Amino acid sequence: MTEHASHLAAEIASQPDDWVAVLGRLDEARAALPAPGERVAVVGCGTSYYMAQAYAVLREAAGHGHTEAHAASEFPTTRTFDRVVAISRSGTTTEVVELVGRLAEQGRPTTAIVATAGTPIPDLAERTLLLPEVDEQSVVQTRFATTTLALLRATLGEDVTAIAEQARAVLAEDEAAALAGVADAEQLTFLGRGWTVGLAQEAALKLRESAQFWTEAYPAMEYRHGPISIATPGRATWAFGEVPSGLAEDVRATGAWFEHRDIDPLADLVRLHRLCLVKARLAGVDPDRPRHLTRSIILS
Repeated sequence: MTEHASHLAAEIASQPDDWVAVLGRLDEARAALPAPGERVAVVGCGTSYYMAQAYAVLREAAGHGHTEAHAASEFPTTRTFDRVVAISRSGTTTEVVELVGRLAEQGRPTTAIVATAGTPIPDLAERTLLLPEVDEQSVVQTRFATTTLALLRATLGEDVTAIAEQARAVLAEDEAAALAGVADAEQLTFLGRGWTVGLAQEAALKLRESAQFWTEAYPAMEYRHGPISIATPGRATWAFGEVPSGLAEDVRATGAWFEHRDIDPLADLVRLHRLCLVKARLAGVDPDRPRHLTRSIILS
């Protein structure tokens, strides 16, 4: 399968338009989401958990109130929150279904952000924000996750239209220029700071899922506390957002490639999505069907 025939390729390409289109639902999103000042937890699994991490940091930094992110399976049941926001593309993920159901039984306020109507999570949640227009056929999540985060950022007052323009430029760029230094790397490590720690984790997951490729991810300041030991010629380290002083030089001193662009990290994640297609093509694997995975993880 070529990358041009894959569902994943089409879904990656649609992202900037998806982000702009969803801005028409900004008032609806603000009504469903926690009010400023509320104490909030955001939960999910896999990609949704990493989007939750990013939003939690951004919401708290914007002054909207205490915000935590948790994997649904590790939700701290002894803590009190004014609202729990659950993110799930399918609406059927076992750990999220169980958590939202338990919170509903306890009368605790919940909001679900889901792509697929008629599924358990929106039926259990007190409020639901449905985004069927960005549902996906590929197992590998891209546009649902990034559109959700773009909408959440818009509710915090960020200029998503400008971010979408950067992503369009990334998609229009020549492949060789867009991915020079990383397309041939035998291993990649992703780094982030603040809200982009979640994006770094998501970038690593995307390459593992779509191309069965060896990746790692860390907070940028943690990288020199051990993980840099695997950096060597033929490998690459990709930083999203702020780069700590001296880090680029330390990576280059190992002989590894240091990758960073001064663009919005969400737009840079789209560039990573392009790399997923390239790595899948080079590996001869179908990026729509990652091994051992299904579109929704439903546990017996």
